[in-house]
Amino acid sequence: MPLQGPYPERGDMIEFFRPAYKHWGVYVGKGYVVHLSDLTGLSSLSSAFGGWVIVKKERLQDVANGDTYRVNNKDGKNRKPYSTEIIVMRALKEVDEKKEYSLTSHNCEHFATELRYGEGFSDQVTDAVTYTAAGVAFALVAAGIFAGVAYGNQKNRRQRE
Repeated sequence: MPLQGPYPERGDMIEFFRPAYKHWGVYVGKGYVVHLSDLTGLSSLSSAFGGWVIVKKERLQDVANGDTYRVNNKDGKNRKPYSTEIIVMRALKEVDEKKEYSLTSHNCEHFATELRYGEGFSDQVTDAVTYTAAGVAFALVAAGIFAGVAYGNQKNRRQRE
């Protein structure tokens, strides 16, 4: 079993490390996790660009499917979670529900944080936006430096002429 760290307790958020992304679910006890799955029954990227997913209750090992996973309750220090009983009850109530999916606003991480904290958020989305913004800012600064150097070189050439 590719578990990192302690075994989950009821109500814990589980982070699954997929090759290209992270998948999230909530542990509901007795070896089961509640999570979003695409309509084919796979917790994959096939719904990454929108569409519909279904909430599934499945064995933790089956959801992990050989990938590493760990307990990651994320903002437990900054946000107060619901009680374990409420988290598990909310998760189980969602099983077999069909939900609209959006990579940026309604993904599996949003789903798990909503169940645990009552607020859906996704650090994957926030980090992607931050990295993209940082990349754009870097490109703009680099372009500005390049333009400044080119202007300085052109000015120096004119002064020599």
